[in-house]
Amino acid sequence: MGKQTVEYREAIRQALNEEMAKDKRVFVMGEEVAEYNGAYKVTKGMLDKWGPDRVIDTPISELGFAGLGVGAAMTGLIPIIEFMSFNFSFVAIDQIISNAMKMYYMSGNRFSVPIIFRGPNGSAAQVSSQHSHCVEALYANLPGIKILAPSNAYDAKGLLKSAIHDNNPILFLENEMSYGEKMEIPTEEYFVPIGKAKIVSSGNHLTLISHSRMVSLCQKVVEELKKKNISVELIDLRTIKPLDINLILASVQKTHRVVCVEEGHLFAGIASEVAFQIQEHCFDYLDAPVKRVCQKETPMPYSKFLEKETIPSVERILSACLEVLK
Repeated sequence: MGKQTVEYREAIRQALNEEMAKDKRVFVMGEEVAEYNGAYKVTKGMLDKWGPDRVIDTPISELGFAGLGVGAAMTGLIPIIEFMSFNFSFVAIDQIISNAMKMYYMSGNRFSVPIIFRGPNGSAAQVSSQHSHCVEALYANLPGIKILAPSNAYDAKGLLKSAIHDNNPILFLENEMSYGEKMEIPTEEYFVPIGKAKIVSSGNHLTLISHSRMVSLCQKVVEELKKKNISVELIDLRTIKPLDINLILASVQKTHRVVCVEEGHLFAGIASEVAFQIQEHCFDYLDAPVKRVCQKETPMPYSKFLEKETIPSVERILSACLEVLK
């Protein structure tokens, strides 16, 4: 099998191009995706390749083009709707929640909505409180949608291809800070299954659970703890909903200690759900309380010094791990 080194953004572009070549029903729509080649250059060159009927620029009107996408999905197309930031999905939240998530149920199975909402989620660098939300916990609270959050280029490509073949509405959460990160991936076609977490590194002393950009911070913690002869099992969730709880529980039964790391807020977050399910199904295996490392309970500051104090860091994750290991 051949290998190629690509950026995260290029891996997403490859997935889009491959699936658009196979199925003329697939199209991309969003702000600046065509003439400008994408706000983060994910869709670079795609207008020239596929034309304005399949790579469509929109006005600054998330509610409008999200709704257009839902209607297109209901009538047999496969729309990929790009939000320049998932913070802007709040403008379209009625279409996402009231229509995309619920139409299959409300129509008595008559209408499927095979739509993908994708774009950067979470904080970037000094973009302040209105551009730094992590939306996964908010949307995961409601049934009717799948939520994917790949941490690297390999998973981003494989999961997006699987999402395009899925028949459900999907949130595909990327991160602006990850777009330029490079990774070696196969030149041949491949898919990553939805609903399956991945063991990034195997260990016996502690289970560290995370997703998206925070996985890279956790990997640094794993290396630091290895110097202390502490063996950490790092799990990358990859899919938030449906959650691969069986893989998580198997790891906890082996290590007996858990730290959950999430870029989103502490209260009612993904880490809260994971921690609850662990204590519900694995309480007798725990040798210490489950610890969470999350964004602090404040809107994101603009100051880079305060921003650094707000978001989970290697130091905070390492400290939590050592506390659980005492």
